[in-house]
Formats: sequence, C-alpha cells, structure tokens
Amino acid sequence: MNQQFEINYSTIIPAPLEKVWAGLTDAAIVKQYFFGTNQKTTWKKGDPILFEGEWEGKPYVDKGVVLDYVHNQRAAYSYLSSWSGLADEPQNYLRVAYHVESVPDGTKVTITQTNYDEEKAKHSEQTWKLLMEEMRKLIAG
Repeated sequence: MNQQFEINYSTIIPAPLEKVWAGLTDAAIVKQYFFGTNQKTTWKKGDPILFEGEWEGKPYVDKGVVLDYVHNQRAAYSYLSSWSGLADEPQNYLRVAYHVESVPDGTKVTITQTNYDEEKAKHSEQTWKLLMEEMRKLIAG
C-alpha cells in the first residue's frame, strides 16, 4: 500500500457525532455530497468497498477493502482510483481513514489519506475540504 505522502484534514461540524458518522458511512447520505458517488460496502473488516459513478460523462468504479471499522469512532479502507491508470496491485492502493470525536462545538472529523506524490496529496486535501463543507451544509443546515 502506498504510504509516501500523507494528508491529515480536520474540521469541526456543528452536529451530533451520530449524524456526522452517518454522513461519512451511510451510502444514501454520501451520494448527496460526494459527487453523486454510489458507495457500496458492509463496513465489515476485510469486505470490499466500492465507489461507483460517472464523472464528466465517463463511468468509474474505484475500489478497496475495509481495513478497520469501529462504529461512531473510526473507519479505514484501502483505495484504488480507476482514474489512476495503475495496475490492481497491493502497492498501488492508498489508505483512507476517518476518525470522529465529540467536541464542545459538535463533532471533530479527521481524515487521513496517503497518496502517490506531494501534488496529489495536496489535491486530495483540498477535495476533502470541499467534501466536508458540502457534508456540513447537508447535515448541519
């Protein structure tokens, strides 16, 4: 699994932890803010996770495996983007992790993601910032 470059993005969402957790893990909610992506998984460790959709008229299927899951606390999965053009080999998968905790102003969300190079890591950090802002609008009003 690719571990060269890692980003850690954190934000506080003014909503209860359970609602934020659902925003990260419930496929129906994810689809509303994550570019229309269909997230498919059981969230059981070792089970597959898929992200399917269409971007700029082209269908995609990104995939991985659930690496860790503790309800209302943390989740992690491996991730291979179909846009990467890389072979489906273990060293080409990235790692994405979610961690949530209650704080006085709501829920702190921390997303950690490895990436292939510094430029892609910075892009991923900006993408997570955008996605969490969209999720905030959806679940916190």
